[in-house]
Amino acid sequence: MQLCSVLFRGKVLGYQSLAYFLRRWFFLFFFSFLVSGCVGFQSQAPIQPKKRDLTSSSYYKVKKGDTLYSVGFRSGHGYKRLAVWNKIASPYKLSVGRTLKLFRGKSASSAAKRKKIKTKRTNISTSNKKVLKLSWQWPVTGKIIRNFYNTGSKGIDISGRVGQQVKAAESGVVAYSGSGLLGYGKLLIIKHNYLYLSAYAHNRRLLVKEGQKVKKGQLIAEMGVGVNGKPALHFEIRKNGKPVNPVIYLSK
Repeated sequence: MQLCSVLFRGKVLGYQSLAYFLRRWFFLFFFSFLVSGCVGFQSQAPIQPKKRDLTSSSYYKVKKGDTLYSVGFRSGHGYKRLAVWNKIASPYKLSVGRTLKLFRGKSASSAAKRKKIKTKRTNISTSNKKVLKLSWQWPVTGKIIRNFYNTGSKGIDISGRVGQQVKAAESGVVAYSGSGLLGYGKLLIIKHNYLYLSAYAHNRRLLVKEGQKVKKGQLIAEMGVGVNGKPALHFEIRKNGKPVNPVIYLSK
């Protein structure tokens, strides 16, 4: 049988030569498609955010960049309690690799028992509405650009402008004022009672000091730039050390 021929790139190829040529390039094309597909899927893999919440932990191993303030905030116990429980004196320096105890006493089991008893007492105390009743107000006027679920159940982000006034959402005592907590920038924490505290992060300037009493609506800071590079205030309300959705508590 006469062999068919075709013209390809200026060369005359026989039918069998052309078939071999096409098979070869089909294989190379298919292989490159698989490789690029794998790379594409790998690039779309979700990046897990750094875990901040330590409220359910009994011990914590200090990592680079940690401070006693940051661990105290993330655990819900505060730096002063951790300092006492771990016998750390001021200025509360931590060494990388040190294991911190996140409970009072000699063992985590005894701490859990005390926590259970404390919870019962707290439930009884909640009937005293005069002590626990708080009337929250918005710390700034703006639009919520990241809600409670967008932040990983860690408060909300409210838009605004750099230098905008930040006001206390309720009366209380400043428990922390500084920039020692990674991921929060210049931060204020106000303790309102034994149950609730509020946090104001990513400020440009802090206007109150630790231990200072503040009133609801009092100017406490100036807004800075948030995690997305835009002016915003990160605001949290914590109950028993655990973050709750601020929108439920804030006045409408």
